Amino acid sequence: MRPNGKSTFAWAMYDWANSAFATVVIAGFFPIYYRTHWASSLPDDEITFTLALANSAGSLLLILFAPLLGSLVDAGGRRKRFLLTFAFAGAGATVLLGLVPAGEWRAAAAVYAAAVSMFMFGNVFYDALLAEVSDDRSHERVSSWGFALGYAGGGLLFLALSVLLIGAERFGLSSHAVMRGAFYATGAWWAVFSLPLLYRVHEERRSGAWVREGIRRFAATLRLLNSYRAALWFLIAYWLYIDGVGTIIRMAVDYGQVLGFGPGDLVAALLVVQFVGVPATLLFGAMAARIGARRSLFIGIAVYILVCVWGAALETPVGFYALAVLVGLVQGGVQAQSRVLFLRLAPAGQITQFFGIYNLLGRFAVLVGPLMLGWVGMATGSPRFGILSVAALFIAGAAVLYKVPDVAPGTGRA
Repeated sequence: MRPNGKSTFAWAMYDWANSAFATVVIAGFFPIYYRTHWASSLPDDEITFTLALANSAGSLLLILFAPLLGSLVDAGGRRKRFLLTFAFAGAGATVLLGLVPAGEWRAAAAVYAAAVSMFMFGNVFYDALLAEVSDDRSHERVSSWGFALGYAGGGLLFLALSVLLIGAERFGLSSHAVMRGAFYATGAWWAVFSLPLLYRVHEERRSGAWVREGIRRFAATLRLLNSYRAALWFLIAYWLYIDGVGTIIRMAVDYGQVLGFGPGDLVAALLVVQFVGVPATLLFGAMAARIGARRSLFIGIAVYILVCVWGAALETPVGFYALAVLVGLVQGGVQAQSRVLFLRLAPAGQITQFFGIYNLLGRFAVLVGPLMLGWVGMATGSPRFGILSVAALFIAGAAVLYKVPDVAPGTGRA
């Protein structure tokens, strides 16, 4: 099906929709509210560790079922249907978070893990739909536009909620009410802004025994990975470096809280990431279109190594803001161009099940990364060593990525 502007924009708007969850809930309000409201009775190191467990638990269902589900969807042409199912389920779980009573950290962690898993499952099908809304020469540009809109949408809602939180008394509200309201608002935002994709993005539907065919494709995918060595090497590299990216996204606010930075400073730093990320992601995509996705990824990984080393020596909120600028410069670009490079390396007829494995490895990294940070911090008695340990993941990822051939824009798949 030939891509058109309306379908491309509607696809990118889903990033606007679900990035509100990634920004407001995962990166921002949940870690703050978890520490101050739901788990305040626990020691500091246990709060960090249970938060890490909650993030990791959200990955378990994806690890078990994403590749098989992706194979079923590729066989039946139902990517959009599954995407929207998980989107609306995740939005509902986000709203439910606002109903969890104070002190119930186990319930909060369980609902959060469910919402995170729905968010990640949806991304399997969202990423795979990139092939439906762009062509070989526009993958970099369209992928970058998706992430840029995500930064803008997530940042806009986060800004509005942050203004309410900081000025709660002026507006006649309590910080408690604003925090709970943030979960309701984010769930509604995610659901409403998913609707353009429902009406504007179309895909070819395939009939027949698609369940049986999907299972057959899943088994074939595992065998094919051995033949597509470039894709296999990339998946290993991606697993390593995206482990570091996901850990920083999910644990940065908690790390700042442990260092003694106030909620205002943490919220401001997250806003810096969001609004630096909008133009930076587009510029990163333009750079990748000129030098290739693989080379641009090396640049992004180098910046993340600097973030880890600098973060371990961090002393002041001003330094936290500076790190936020660095992260904003490369976070969206690394994610967008990883998606593009893998799309070019994957076989054309099996994109969704390959993206199932792609997302599986990326989210498995979120299973391991936060736990590593928490364990190293507890073992050494210092969270600084925990954040420094994340640099090893980026270094290892870059070393494996060196084995992956670059695919120049417009040349097709490797």
